[in-house]
Amino acid sequence: MRRRDAAGALLGAALGAAGALVTAFPSAAATPAGQTVRVLVAEGRSSLRIEPLGADGLPTGAPPIAITRGGGGLRQDGADAGMRLRLDDASAWRVGALRVRGALELFAKERGIAVVNELPLEEYVPASLGAEIYPGWSGEVLRAQAVVARTYALHQRGRRRGVGYDLRATTASQRYGGLDAESDAVVAAARATAGEVLTFDGEPILAVFHASSGGRTASADEVWRESLPYLQGVAVEGEDEVAPDSYWRAQVPATALARALGARGDEIGAVEAVEVAERSASGRARLVRVVGSEGAATIAGTALRSALGEGLLRSTLFDVRPVARGAFLFVGSGRGHGVGLSQWGAFAMAARGAGYRAILARFYPGTSLERITRGAR
Repeated sequence: MRRRDAAGALLGAALGAAGALVTAFPSAAATPAGQTVRVLVAEGRSSLRIEPLGADGLPTGAPPIAITRGGGGLRQDGADAGMRLRLDDASAWRVGALRVRGALELFAKERGIAVVNELPLEEYVPASLGAEIYPGWSGEVLRAQAVVARTYALHQRGRRRGVGYDLRATTASQRYGGLDAESDAVVAAARATAGEVLTFDGEPILAVFHASSGGRTASADEVWRESLPYLQGVAVEGEDEVAPDSYWRAQVPATALARALGARGDEIGAVEAVEVAERSASGRARLVRVVGSEGAATIAGTALRSALGEGLLRSTLFDVRPVARGAFLFVGSGRGHGVGLSQWGAFAMAARGAGYRAILARFYPGTSLERITRGAR
């Protein structure tokens, strides 16, 4: 899915600190409009151990539930359970290393078991927010990201009716950390913005985001060839003063480039030259030409980034030059796809006194900030 990369290695440490802080929520009936979302939290394993937890995230004393995938479907504690199983008699659950609120639905798939967590939208928001941004950032940035998380979830809801879930718990959608992503700060941000979503023509927008823009965001058309009026490139001021990825370098051996291209089916021999052949309106590498001893290939900058690894090429806002010993140096700025909200750009705006509404208006021009009024799904 179209989402940003992780904001950096420090995020893991921040989440570790946040994991000890678990805040009880109001009942689902108290959440705006009773909205719920369904998150795919696990898939592919042939056996699972699921532990019932209380609202505080601690074990209830009830025995763990053993789920296995057999020839006829699911088995619960050794007994046939059919192709689909719902668990909703505990306040929370531990599935592997993840602790989640709400109910669980388990599906027998051709290969293994799929686990979907169904929970109220307003309980999902802080569990995603705390996994996607530094909980210690200012309240205005957290409130902006809370609106983004809620909006994205509502935009995606119902778009996968045939597969039984709305969102994945990974960067394929937006990160979802369950109870261990909750902290007082992210819960406060979610509550302060409860029910608020960004809309365009009355519908929740595709509220994508990324870590840092490198000075200017990209339009959706630049990156995904999809023109959306509220996802246009905008200048981002002050980000370069605070973002850790404002300037980055990555040296890539020619042999690694050849392997990455070969895995894509582009067999060009030993790589001899690399150049940005075409740039997008925001300066990102739209097309990259690679010349080898046995041919040449021109590929999208996003495809090259995926082939080499998004941790190595942090964005497509880069230039490339040859260096000694058969390698190429990529020099770039920013982290992520560059579309929508820049988290470090939001940080810079908040540091200059901007509130969350101004932050959202900057990165999603033409949208309206509205409160959910429709009934539950």
